[in-house]
Amino acid sequence: MSALLARFAPLRARSNAYFAQHRSLGVLVAVIVIGGALPLMSRIPPFGELQSMNAWVNAFTIAGIYALLAVGLNVVIGFAGLLDLGYAAFFALGGYTYAIVASPFFDIHLPFWPMLIVGAIIGAMFGVFLGAPTLRLRGDYLAIVTLGFGEIVPIVLLNSDPFTGGTNGLGGVDKPVIPGILEFTLINPWPFYVLMMVMIALIMIVVFRLQDSRIGRAWDAVREDELAAESSGVNTVISKLQAFAVGAAIAGFVGVFNAAKLTIVAPDQFKFVVSISAVAAVVLGGMGNPVGVAVGAFVIYLVQSIFLKQLNTLVDNFNIPVLQEIDFLEFQYVLYGRILVLMMLK
Repeated sequence: MSALLARFAPLRARSNAYFAQHRSLGVLVAVIVIGGALPLMSRIPPFGELQSMNAWVNAFTIAGIYALLAVGLNVVIGFAGLLDLGYAAFFALGGYTYAIVASPFFDIHLPFWPMLIVGAIIGAMFGVFLGAPTLRLRGDYLAIVTLGFGEIVPIVLLNSDPFTGGTNGLGGVDKPVIPGILEFTLINPWPFYVLMMVMIALIMIVVFRLQDSRIGRAWDAVREDELAAESSGVNTVISKLQAFAVGAAIAGFVGVFNAAKLTIVAPDQFKFVVSISAVAAVVLGGMGNPVGVAVGAFVIYLVQSIFLKQLNTLVDNFNIPVLQEIDFLEFQYVLYGRILVLMMLK
């Protein structure tokens, strides 16, 4: 085995060097390979026994939503060093932006594709709106302010019945359509899955480009030492606002997709736990590492929402008498917390 690996070592080295110089192409290749491999891996025992391939594809799509949220939050926390605990608010704003103009509530029905851009713009605007009053804050103080913003937005949406439907939310949200070619449906999860892979590739390319740009270097300087960065000529005010705007734009962009995917938005979809899950993914994947953060969010979602919920089925398949008497669903969050602790210790 070692001899076989040694034989392909020069090829692997040349490939790494090539994709390091052509990172965008590397992202596209990686997304295509991973996107094709995941549905096939879901058929490997014991995964294939937990649920059908379509159910796995749907789960991978939702996991992709959380992966992109983590990538956007990584811009704020990992690149610029700004602790944001209210990130779910921008996710909610993107979702409600699309739901308001693409549901029977106001009977407007604007198309999905341009609304992706509009959702990103709305998110960026509110990101600047949040960032502007917090420019003098750092660390724990910034975290408290963003936490307050994250709690205020869902409450405002909940109490704005004439525009948001209140507790009932907005249902019947239009799904994406490619005229004359494809209409997305809830029965067939594959179009949403393919679209999610395209969105991941697009956002990852943008994030990598920003990381290697002058803006990314300014974020690094602000993160390491804001005072030294300002003394070196970095406009820390603009850099912070750019970080908030980019991170919020990604959340708004993904929020539009989430509303179209679920065909409903409601305040309980954007609770504090969404922000905490994104922060956990950023820490687990490695702050400042877009790929690691995306993988961390992907793993966290699958562990929490798939494996722990299906643990009883998995245990039954192995016929272990002692474990068959335990209802693991009651201990889902206990096991989830233990897994997070073990991951960080390792």
